[in-house]
Amino acid sequence: FKTCRLMVGNDIVDLNEASRASNWQRPRLLDKLFSEQEQAYINSAENAFKMIWRLWSMKEASYKLYTQIAPSRFYNPKAFQCTINKDLSTVKYKNFYCFVQSKITSNYIISEARLKKQKLNSEIIEFVSLGYSRQSDELKAKLIDSLDSKFHLEKNVFDVPILSNGKELFHVSLSHHGRYGAYVRV
Repeated sequence: FKTCRLMVGNDIVDLNEASRASNWQRPRLLDKLFSEQEQAYINSAENAFKMIWRLWSMKEASYKLYTQIAPSRFYNPKAFQCTINKDLSTVKYKNFYCFVQSKITSNYIISEARLKKQKLNSEIIEFVSLGYSRQSDELKAKLIDSLDSKFHLEKNVFDVPILSNGKELFHVSLSHHGRYGAYVRV
């Protein structure tokens, strides 16, 4: 197999689900997840709730991209340092650096991380199914339906999704939360 040089990570947050299921205002939570600079973004934001979830989705999308480069599993969201700019933000982790574009709607926040500056192109779906497993299956089916029939979806030993046509590997990122899912492929 040829190794794919184009990689992408994405993450989506259903704002209604995040509002219902999270307690982001509990003591010390922000200190555990966000740097001082990120907390300054939160404290000065017009809408602190949306800023928290934007930063979280940026970190998650960047983590997914990072694990394609350095396959591993770990939990250290505070180490992924976000810098927010108007159109295109960045995330840094150790020697890793990527560009992140986010879209904020009244229903969800989607972030997409890449090594090069590119426009956001994740496909968003609103689920018909209920339940995590059914939604995961529905998201994978939508991705497969969008492809040439020669492709199939696999995962490496660290559960990073990859598309294969038998000759080449193509990176893909899948994300779902609440009523929304998203996929992006390169």
